[in-house]
Amino acid sequence: MDIKDTARALDGAGISAFLRSLPTQPLLLGLGEARHFVAELGELRNEIFRHLVDHEGYRSFAIESDCLMGLAVDDYIATGEGTLDDVMERGFSHDFGTSPANRELVRWMRAYNEEHDEKLRFFGIDAPVEYWAASPREALTGLHALLDGPLPCSGETLDTLLGPDERWSNQAAAMDPSQSIGRSAEALRLRLIADDLVALLDTQLPRLGAEDRERAALYGRTAVGLLRYHYWMADDSPSRWTRLSALRDAMMAANLRAVAERGPALVFGSNLHLQRNKSLMPFGDQRLEWWSAGAIAATHLGDQYAFLASAFGTVGDDTPPPDTVEGILSTLPWDQSLIDAGRLAEAVKQATPRVSQDFAYFPLDPAQLHRADGLVFLKRAVRLKKLG
Repeated sequence: MDIKDTARALDGAGISAFLRSLPTQPLLLGLGEARHFVAELGELRNEIFRHLVDHEGYRSFAIESDCLMGLAVDDYIATGEGTLDDVMERGFSHDFGTSPANRELVRWMRAYNEEHDEKLRFFGIDAPVEYWAASPREALTGLHALLDGPLPCSGETLDTLLGPDERWSNQAAAMDPSQSIGRSAEALRLRLIADDLVALLDTQLPRLGAEDRERAALYGRTAVGLLRYHYWMADDSPSRWTRLSALRDAMMAANLRAVAERGPALVFGSNLHLQRNKSLMPFGDQRLEWWSAGAIAATHLGDQYAFLASAFGTVGDDTPPPDTVEGILSTLPWDQSLIDAGRLAEAVKQATPRVSQDFAYFPLDPAQLHRADGLVFLKRAVRLKKLG
């Protein structure tokens, strides 16, 4: 099979044709990143989202960024209150607020909402974690404030049990379980309180408006998830990092399912998180393996979850060998290509897995191509940041 028979130039018509080729129109279209902070992919993502909004009825965008911080972005594009500089600083985790493409996306979404009655929404799908984890204060107190009595504890008791946020966000706990607060008496009591608050929310849903129901549900699943994550940060067994990776993706998957209720939505995040198969990652002397958020979400959503992986040819000074999938795709005549992943899997069965010199780039696995619905390929890419 000629490799060109599996691909076409990537444009709006190609994206629409791709959607029509699916068994059903998805509630979530995942666009994966093979590497964070690649300028061209962010710009292309913006073009794809604009096309989906203008031609396919999409009204929501979700990104691999802190789900609670994302509330600031959603508020900004809805109201315009505050400044773009401020929302880019407060509304993104993982330094994603410094991305020019993310800034342009937020600016465009706000401008769109000023001119249209049917509004766009913005969601963060990541848990408030980055190896270490944030305090559950915002989630717990936010949920507590939205509920009516009788409550399992007072706000003052909640504040006392939480204590200083620095105890929770101590970065040293990432590598030293003994420094985690997650199995302290206070943390264990907060897990019970969080469970009671979530149960109480279910009994009070009829009295809450749609916006408060959505926010309370986000606070509830984030509070429970964070406290669970902190508990396992205090674990000193060899499976600690595998479990923490799995817990993070389970929290992402729960957020994805919530976004699907507002679908259709474009979701942007790492291939490792959005793919349908297990994620594998070297971590020190370990090899972590866990089910990705996309795999979990797809289990619930079925064909209403679709996944476009991404891959790059030359990234900075890292060029793929010609016998790898990326090397073979680099012979395509287009700088940006949209590829039928299933047909590509048949065409490159003998390809050699790429070993990238850029540790932050996760190469395509030829054996897993059939698990994606499609593939976005950029022949050349520029790194905005060196990670690590």
